[in-house]
Amino acid sequence: MCELFALNSRLAAAANFSLSGFAARGGRTADHVDGWGVAFHAGERCEVVVEDRPAAESDLASHYGRHPVQARNIIAHIRKATQGVRAVENCHPFRRDWAGRSWVFAHNGDLKDFHPDLDGSFTPAGQTDSERAFCWLMQRLQQRFGDAAPAWPELAATLTPWLHEIAEHGRFNLLLTDGRAMLAHASTKLHWLRRQAPFGHVRLRDGDLSVDLSLLNGPRDRMTLVATEPLTHDEAWQPFQPGEVRVFEQGDCIYLSEGIAAQVAA
Repeated sequence: MCELFALNSRLAAAANFSLSGFAARGGRTADHVDGWGVAFHAGERCEVVVEDRPAAESDLASHYGRHPVQARNIIAHIRKATQGVRAVENCHPFRRDWAGRSWVFAHNGDLKDFHPDLDGSFTPAGQTDSERAFCWLMQRLQQRFGDAAPAWPELAATLTPWLHEIAEHGRFNLLLTDGRAMLAHASTKLHWLRRQAPFGHVRLRDGDLSVDLSLLNGPRDRMTLVATEPLTHDEAWQPFQPGEVRVFEQGDCIYLSEGIAAQVAA
């Protein structure tokens, strides 16, 4: 199964330390070898890079692990194919434009018998269940709101039941951002971590690399990281509950829909 990584930050930040550990899982410390990609959102600028080769063997992925790229929202993905051949058009993250913004999406999981009706407003370029789900979500948002996106709390409340509907077809862990905020949904496995002052010393789980975050961040820095599996030692990664949806903006959680078990208990 694929793996996900994201960063949402109050100020523009670099994730090269985390990306270097994440890329190692693309063929060195894990077998996600069918492609990789990363998207950087800095203001209205959005850059998406994908390759259909293992991240651990990619000079470009290594470059992003060594050299900082400043952004307030970052999504990365390493692919272990379940649907669709190994090809650039099947590599995440996927990008679509709506309501004057660039939307970026990445998925971890496998959706069975998921063939939604698409009206042509958003169409897949590849063959993955992931891209079909993304296009269907964007189509429904456009149908509901036209060309004017609402504030993120309303957007997330609208998306949440649609995400649960898709998750009935299988594993549906996902990340979605418009460059302003980051939505994360877990159907099986996802973790999150908040970083803020005082920053400490951390070690990667997937490599002999450590860093003193206090040398790289200031007192106003605040960020949330999301990953399929925790990327570091010495930090308090928190698991999502199945069915949980969170939206992070400027490093804070601004929307929470509790997991399915908590909803049933309530």
